[in-house]
Amino acid sequence: MSNFSFAEWSNLLDQWGASSSSSSSNADHKPEKTIPTTTSVEKLIKEIENPLTREHALFALSRNRGIRANLAPLLWNSTGTIYLLLEEITTAYRVMSSPDLVARATNNVCNALVLLQCVASHPDTRMNLIKANVPYYLYPFLEAKNKEKQYEYLRLTSLGIIGALVKVDNAEIVHFLLQSEIVPLCLRCMEVGNELSKTVATFIIQKILVQDEGLRYFCSFAERFFALTRVMGTMVDKLVDEPSSRLLKHIIRCFVRLSDCPRACDGFKISLPSKFRDATILNLIRDDPEALEWLRQLLVNIATGNRGSPSLIEETLSLLPS
Repeated sequence: MSNFSFAEWSNLLDQWGASSSSSSSNADHKPEKTIPTTTSVEKLIKEIENPLTREHALFALSRNRGIRANLAPLLWNSTGTIYLLLEEITTAYRVMSSPDLVARATNNVCNALVLLQCVASHPDTRMNLIKANVPYYLYPFLEAKNKEKQYEYLRLTSLGIIGALVKVDNAEIVHFLLQSEIVPLCLRCMEVGNELSKTVATFIIQKILVQDEGLRYFCSFAERFFALTRVMGTMVDKLVDEPSSRLLKHIIRCFVRLSDCPRACDGFKISLPSKFRDATILNLIRDDPEALEWLRQLLVNIATGNRGSPSLIEETLSLLPS
């Protein structure tokens, strides 16, 4: 199973945050190079309580990677801190329908979201977010259709939290996410997000599919199955003009997992992307043996059940690099 590189998107988030902050009234707040002691971190967490120091504290804590490994338990166990982070996040709800999000407000919200991602990534605090229903606070950002930069950053950082939750295979987390209707929100992000948001959202779907409950969710109802394959097929079509081997790998992996279900193989007769036979698409993974093997496995899975056209399978296999 492929693991999405969260370091890659974290790098992008930091780059965006640095450039965005430099153009806002928060420009005088520079990332702190080091916070050497637990006492210093606890002091910054304490400063979140004060509205006058909260902005700087959120910025310093979210941008200093050196402390993130041990930050989650401190955040969760500090009295009132998670409440204040959620309060900061909900402030963005009031301006979500406005023509433009204020850059400074967006920075504060995204810094709070990055701290929640730390909590979601830590094994000692991950389930606490689930038990407290915290993911629900992210869903308004995932519902947004706006493609502007500010909305995209909120979308990406919110997806980052969900991605951190599912990174470690856990049936209880997947059950919660399915019950909370995360799938339609991921599909929305796969439709309107940029390449990185599409990739993270597809990764989340992939990790949901790993669990048997996730596979049943998509394969028990035709409308769910075809909704997913339609969105993924559209993404594959767009890869011709906007190539991304990383995104393509996650899409293929989702199709492979779906093909474990005989009903899905039957559905692939009409929903398997025709672009999988396109040389432009195949060239994206030509040098990736793992992705090529997944694609071969997908075609074999369909063919062995006599669910697909043998001639189509043979034709497509002949296009794959040997």
